[in-house]
Amino acid sequence: MKILMITMSLFSMISCSHAQVQQDDFIVKSVADGIYVHHGEHLDIDTGYQGDICNISFVVGSKGVAVIDTGGSLKVGQQLQAAIRKVTPLPVLYVINTHVHPDHIYGNAAFLPKNQSEPKPEFVGHEKLGNAMDVRSEQYTKLNERFLHDDAKGSELIKPTLVVKTTLELDLGDRVLVLNAHPLAHTNTDITLIDRKTGTLFAGDLLFIERTPVVEGDIKGLIAEIIKLKNSPAKQVVPGHGPVTQDWVAALGNAERYLSVLLNDVRASIKSNVSMEKTMDTAAESERNQWKLFEIANRRNVNTIYPVLEWE
Repeated sequence: MKILMITMSLFSMISCSHAQVQQDDFIVKSVADGIYVHHGEHLDIDTGYQGDICNISFVVGSKGVAVIDTGGSLKVGQQLQAAIRKVTPLPVLYVINTHVHPDHIYGNAAFLPKNQSEPKPEFVGHEKLGNAMDVRSEQYTKLNERFLHDDAKGSELIKPTLVVKTTLELDLGDRVLVLNAHPLAHTNTDITLIDRKTGTLFAGDLLFIERTPVVEGDIKGLIAEIIKLKNSPAKQVVPGHGPVTQDWVAALGNAERYLSVLLNDVRASIKSNVSMEKTMDTAAESERNQWKLFEIANRRNVNTIYPVLEWE
């Protein structure tokens, strides 16, 4: 969760479309033809989590809609669903989760049919997502109850009915979404997808912009996948957190830089027999002023990777 000096131009918002849909205080912006994004707030789960901290999106084709991530509660999912209905009456055909983290998946339940006459969308995710949901269910339920209180009610884990093992194409009518499963990186359940029609890449949490990147899975794997994403044919990128950007190669480079600095600093601490506790105060310090929520996120990252790197 960190990075060096970043100019505002690196993270400039796209200018092709600025229409927005508002449902109460829930704002969805049109960022390309048929592409809509709601930006969550930069809040930490321990200090201000309210279920709405990541980017959640939807894509409209001639046959129906694909939702990409649904937020951290049933309430957020319902707000997204209401915003979709303001844009189109077409059915939601697919609900896609980019990975297992709770801020991205707990709105899924809002897209279950209310009665038997309504069509049920396919819930789509990495082939390991269902198992990861099972393993984390108890932990996530307690987390939601602790932080969301009444808003945690009705939030249930809806597992994939359609899995991505390597690649998968979804046809929405006049546009195709191409999904790719990634090896262990941010988590062990990461997928990305690109809309061929507009060249919009949904990177999930393989890319953070403004907010300090998070490492849960494998830092070396995450760096490797970020480098691979630089070869994407994308014209613009929707990150898991932060603004949509057309300068996405630079944004990936910033994330790669932070993670590389973190990796090298932690390795150096281990080699010099500096404790993990002290390393939390020093690792990637050069990146501090480049990222939001750096203090808490960077410390967590050190806590995650230090024990693993000790066994290199």
